[in-house]
Amino acid sequence: MARSRGRPVLVGALLVDSIGSGLYVPLSLIYFVELAGVPQVSLGAMLSAAALLTLPLPVWVGYLADRYGAFPLVIGSHVLQAAGFLGYGWASHPAEVFAVVLAVAAGVRVFWSVVFTAVADFADGSPSAMAKDLWFAWVNTFRLVGFGTGVLISGIALSVDEPGAYLATSRSAAGCYLVSAVALALFVRVPARAHDPDDVGTGYRAVLRDRPFLGFTALNAVFALSSRMLALGLPSTVLYELRGPGWVTSAVLVANTALLAAFTAPVTAFLRRFRRTRVLMLAACLWSVWGFSFAALAPGGPVWLLPVLAGGAALLFTAAEILHGPTSTALVNDLAPVAARGRYLAAFQYSFTASGIVAPLFFTALFDLRPGLPWLVLGLVNLGALAGVRAFERVAGERRPGDAVRAGPGVSGPGRGWRRARGSDRPRRPGPRPRSVRSSPRRPR
Repeated sequence: MARSRGRPVLVGALLVDSIGSGLYVPLSLIYFVELAGVPQVSLGAMLSAAALLTLPLPVWVGYLADRYGAFPLVIGSHVLQAAGFLGYGWASHPAEVFAVVLAVAAGVRVFWSVVFTAVADFADGSPSAMAKDLWFAWVNTFRLVGFGTGVLISGIALSVDEPGAYLATSRSAAGCYLVSAVALALFVRVPARAHDPDDVGTGYRAVLRDRPFLGFTALNAVFALSSRMLALGLPSTVLYELRGPGWVTSAVLVANTALLAAFTAPVTAFLRRFRRTRVLMLAACLWSVWGFSFAALAPGGPVWLLPVLAGGAALLFTAAEILHGPTSTALVNDLAPVAARGRYLAAFQYSFTASGIVAPLFFTALFDLRPGLPWLVLGLVNLGALAGVRAFERVAGERRPGDAVRAGPGVSGPGRGWRRARGSDRPRRPGPRPRSVRSSPRRPR
């Protein structure tokens, strides 16, 4: 049987790719303003137009991933982003600037539409018994480390405030993507998927008829919105509502990134014994309490109290992010027939896309009415999402008994509470009561 090869290279390539992403973020709104004289409003319009033009890409990417494999598309996304960043050096007219911005936006959209399909395909052929929850957790961990490293390097380089520093940063980002693409192409091998012969009718019509999946994708838009709100809303809340020092925002965001990188994988490993739906319900509960906590923050306290309160509340946000990220992706992976994995995971990305479109308007409109209102509404919406996940658990448990709603030693069927499961992936131990640790049980035939 063919096996996947190149696991260390895969992890390293995704780390290098994320360094390139970190190098890019500080450049996105200032590079062409400083070097090409493009007005900031015009550049913002170009970025928005590029984002809109790339919206249909996940549909095609999911189809191509199921037909030809996901890894060629990951490699192609890196090449596309590298070409865009190399183009930063010569683009000076508006049409040229838009062309390179569009190339980068398309590469980013393709990457996020297919990367988790690629990781799941690699995991299927890997000799490792590690569950997909943990694969996704480790990918998130390495990407966070790489992204933070890239942002730090970019911040140092751009503090020089010289054209050469801007150009060097964009070329370094291009180099990261090219190195990642070459490494994946030369050293990573993934066997073709072993499709279940019972997985028929797995085109997008079947995806659109899968009501549990569509319902969960809609619920995940709430979670995706919540995951954006700390970075989006904390600066305004600290500066305009709480009248606090700017370093509070930086300290909270840096601590959030560090805690995510340090604890996502070990916490995910621990949570494999519980049902994924219950893990997501706990995440919704934590986000809800976090929203209510931020809504209750008020100006006028001692200077030392603000970072304590904001940081303490942000710990709830961080815990919710740790619970949500790998668990939600692994759940969708198990909801999908193997033959349609690429389409399901690509369609699932639209929940994150929708949240990215809604989040700025959601926060600014409510904040303008009352500074604590966006956090209050976010808490209430997450309470609704919690109830929605409970309803999804019942429906998914009826249609896919003992399947996606459970994690490692998850629960057999819908069940109740935080019970542990009775099924597993590992070989059975001798004895009267064998136990198992399967994270992604096979669909019943």
